[in-house]
Amino acid sequence: MLAIKWIREHQEQVQKAADGKGIQVSVAELLTLDDRRKQLLQEVEQLRQKRNQCSQDIAALIHAGKSEQAEGAKRQVKEINGRLDLLEAPQQEVEEQFQQLLLLMPNIVSPDTPRGRSDEDNVELERVGAVPNFGFEAKDHMALGKLHKLIDVPRGVKTAGTRNYYLTGAGAALHRAVQQLAVDLLTERGFQLLDVPLMVRAEAMRNTGFFPLGLDQTYRITGEDQWLVGTSEVPLVSYYSGEIVDVTDSIRLAAVSVCFRNEVGSAGRDVHGLYRVHQFAKVEQVVLCEASLDASEQMFQEITRNAEDLLQLLELPYRKMAVCTGDMAQKTYKQVDIETWMPSRQAYGETHSSSQLLDFQARRSNIRYRNAEGKLQYCYTLNNTAVASPRILIPLLENHQQEDGSIRIPEALRRYMPRGMEFLSTNF
Repeated sequence: MLAIKWIREHQEQVQKAADGKGIQVSVAELLTLDDRRKQLLQEVEQLRQKRNQCSQDIAALIHAGKSEQAEGAKRQVKEINGRLDLLEAPQQEVEEQFQQLLLLMPNIVSPDTPRGRSDEDNVELERVGAVPNFGFEAKDHMALGKLHKLIDVPRGVKTAGTRNYYLTGAGAALHRAVQQLAVDLLTERGFQLLDVPLMVRAEAMRNTGFFPLGLDQTYRITGEDQWLVGTSEVPLVSYYSGEIVDVTDSIRLAAVSVCFRNEVGSAGRDVHGLYRVHQFAKVEQVVLCEASLDASEQMFQEITRNAEDLLQLLELPYRKMAVCTGDMAQKTYKQVDIETWMPSRQAYGETHSSSQLLDFQARRSNIRYRNAEGKLQYCYTLNNTAVASPRILIPLLENHQQEDGSIRIPEALRRYMPRGMEFLSTNF
């Protein structure tokens, strides 16, 4: 959330951000509502103050035996109450409209964010690793999964509906292995590991910037103010909501959790196999730091480097992409995606994402710290997907397949696999 004073002082910049992100919202309308709510609030408060004074006068007049003047003051109080009845409802309505519109205001974007309408306008920054050149007819991850009995989509659909699956045998082992590799990497680098709630209140979703615009992507527990999270970013940031924290050394949090997304509107797009599913697991990084662009950029590079290091441990080729305005979320100030080479697609596919949010989440969540002068300020927050599975299994299986149909296990993963296996074969 942006402060209304800041929006008023930077209304062109905020409107430009909204237009660039494709958010249909008017800053001018918000400011008009702000003016109207202030006016109504002032009128209501003046009348309440006048009513309180009259009430005090009535008591004094009655005590002094001036019954006629007391009756006149009572009539005046009744008249004020009537005027308040006419004002309070519109004042509340305008306040609600203002708050709803304020929640739609987007974060501004960094000066180095590319301008564009969709992911097709994202800008490649760097490529790392060599794309494999198979001397044989390579299989996609679903064919490999069937061959090695790693993935069972038909039974997943039978049990839970479309875009659901079972991971079996070595598939389940790989799923667990990549997560543990990521957890170990992060904890060795000073991240505090949390096991987090998977169901949160709507307030937590709003505070972290996922509501109201992400409402249709989220599963609700019927009859409850409980929502299934699509990322542990929500409970990780909410861990400190309403608190004053110490960010002398940036707070580094991590979690591995199951995640749920409705994926409304993505029918026919990236739905083959394990790429876009309703349930998955993520190892997430969240950072809270001081309100400094330099500190935020430093942490941004750190969490992105963590994700890159993981991909290099997995021996996978990837590229880094600067995300354009039209592909960014409402809450995001700057974003870099990492896309990993997926042979079956003959293209890179998104597997990781790093975001800077400035104080957008902390302002909504009321997370503050004391600066060097002792003044309270809102923190800056950042997040990154260290690894998401089963999507990461697509490049892992496809890039490491061998001509005989076996799949080589990267050395970094072997200690997490049963019997330290070096290859997946049909004998697993």
